[in-house]
Amino acid sequence: MAEMVPFAKMNGLGNDILVVDMRGRSDAVTPAAAIALAGGGATAFDQIMAIHDPRINGTDAYIDILNSDGSKAQACGNGTRCVVQALSAETGKQVFTFQTVAGILNAREHEDRSVSVDMGKPEFDWEKIPLGEEFRDTRMIELQIGPIDEPVLHSPSAVSMGNPHAVFWVDEDVWSYDLAKFGPLLENHPVFPERANISIARVRSRTEIDLRTWERGAGLTDACGSAACAAAVCAARTNRTDRNVTVHVPGGPLRIDWNEDNGRVIMTGPAEWEFSGTLDPQTGIWSPDAQEEETVS
Repeated sequence: MAEMVPFAKMNGLGNDILVVDMRGRSDAVTPAAAIALAGGGATAFDQIMAIHDPRINGTDAYIDILNSDGSKAQACGNGTRCVVQALSAETGKQVFTFQTVAGILNAREHEDRSVSVDMGKPEFDWEKIPLGEEFRDTRMIELQIGPIDEPVLHSPSAVSMGNPHAVFWVDEDVWSYDLAKFGPLLENHPVFPERANISIARVRSRTEIDLRTWERGAGLTDACGSAACAAAVCAARTNRTDRNVTVHVPGGPLRIDWNEDNGRVIMTGPAEWEFSGTLDPQTGIWSPDAQEEETVS
């Protein structure tokens, strides 16, 4: 058994996050540990955000992101907000710069404890999303579920927010679609060689969007920050909305601002602390902190 490390169970609008402190160590949280923790009741999560020592100058930490199936994720906006809140409570800092496999993320905690994360620039080129075949215009790609002459879902917008997304536009309530049934099929469709996050979106107005997401490697989620960003930029790109919108996910609202000057996407929302404990990053064996043991169990 490896030496136990501290972790915090948190959530961003119901998106379950484990923030694991791997600083000062050379190992990593293993896929086997992630799978064990995901099935561990109180530690069930959508993403693990493993904080490692900085790898490049000018950053506060390197963040390794794992999905609940043990696979790697490139980006997690809700998880980044949780990391910011945890580190802010520890250090008193409010501004952070993180390195991830998808690039550099800048984030800030506000006085009301909401957190803004610079999610970078969206990528619309089919090869960089990536897609498995050429689409010159990714505002609408050829993909559908259901009969050819009467598809249930069709013609999604595709984009990368550090990870691949497909956003299906609907006129009805987003809850009227069986996303638990369609999600796995679409996530693993051959058109997505690295799999994809699958969202159903309905535009309420020029400034509001309803959204549900099947998250790649995690399944149905109450909130996916990068999916909210994907829906916002695709809605603006197809002239469905303005560039500054509120995206209503099952867990609550996220503010998404797509800057017209520099093309960067800023996501703002809350994070919540649930409990803390220690875990073995090799096996996933864990225990809550002594003062929280009764609450967790």
